[in-house]
Amino acid sequence: MTARSKNIKVITGNSAAAYAVLLCRPDVVSAYPITPQSELVEQLARFHADGILDCEYVAVEGENSAQNVACAAVMAGGRAFTATSSYGLVYMYDTMLQTSGYRAPLVMVNVNREPPGIHAVYSGQQDMICTRDSGWIQIVVENCQEILDTVIMSYRLAEDYDIQLPVMVNYDGYYLSFLAESVDIPEQEDVDHFLAPLKAQQQRMKLIAGAGTGCGSHGIGMGFVEYRKKHMAAMERSKGLWDKIDQDFKVDFGRGYGGQIESYLCDDADIVLVTTGSAAGTARAVVDAKRKEGTKVGLVKLRLFRPFPVEKLSMVLKGKKAVGVLDRSVCFGWNCGPVFMEVCSLARHTGIMPMLSFIDGLANMDITKEHIAGMIDEIYKASQNKPYQELTWLP
Repeated sequence: MTARSKNIKVITGNSAAAYAVLLCRPDVVSAYPITPQSELVEQLARFHADGILDCEYVAVEGENSAQNVACAAVMAGGRAFTATSSYGLVYMYDTMLQTSGYRAPLVMVNVNREPPGIHAVYSGQQDMICTRDSGWIQIVVENCQEILDTVIMSYRLAEDYDIQLPVMVNYDGYYLSFLAESVDIPEQEDVDHFLAPLKAQQQRMKLIAGAGTGCGSHGIGMGFVEYRKKHMAAMERSKGLWDKIDQDFKVDFGRGYGGQIESYLCDDADIVLVTTGSAAGTARAVVDAKRKEGTKVGLVKLRLFRPFPVEKLSMVLKGKKAVGVLDRSVCFGWNCGPVFMEVCSLARHTGIMPMLSFIDGLANMDITKEHIAGMIDEIYKASQNKPYQELTWLP
């Protein structure tokens, strides 16, 4: 099936997320506003007040309650949504672990912002990094259209019977949350068709009032080990399914994003830059310019952060002369960026090569074309067996 018409609106990233949630027909929305996410939940509240969004809209007193309400709604068999950022993500951390332990297929948006304890109401991906081992599937997106499309696709992933895991969609605060771009908003009938396989599959277990069923990751001895093993296995299965969902979405709507990663000009590249989020657009423009100068450089946009796309990324990076990684966060204890640390772990698959870590864009600092051009120059020098600095802080 191919979507029949286009409905183009110039809207912000937060509004794009709100329209995606509306189109997915949630039963429950439970969220608490926090900068730079507030516009998203305000838009959903407006949809609800205007009678456009038919759901239970629960106005809670904080993020911890928001996560609890959404988790409970999903465990009762409903479709739910919540959203947060920074301090709010930290405040709901214990309930995030509960949601993943329950295998509750919830979809949540996290609008990336620096977390405590240096107070900074600025963009940064450290909040996402703080929760990378919470058992959630984590996806990072580049632009407003990708926000809308990824939220829709995330329900197909989270609620698949063989997955049943919560999904967090991450996008850069300020740079995307308040950026207004042209966004193609699908027709409701087309989204219903795309999500229809979830209704045709075997239905997941749910809590029913008065019935003798329970839920929760309460295990003793080997029962606990079994829970953990099955959770890990579901995360691994989600990689291939995410690729398929992306392909299905492209068939239906004409837009695809590569699945786990998006590879750009990497086939014949000698060197590769890996990055995530809104910086990918700037990096793509610089790669084009460097190609015209004769530098055989490629770009990888990491979309699936958890589970980490080991197989896909290894295939792209194998045999390259040098790799650089641009992080918008830090990895405490390793003196590098967190994505860089993960890429380094691929050496057993890719072979040994120079790897360079670049930390840029913390606390709303711009990642400029000049910065990225300098990164590529350093990666190239390393590829020529010249001395290089493993970690570079910018600006």
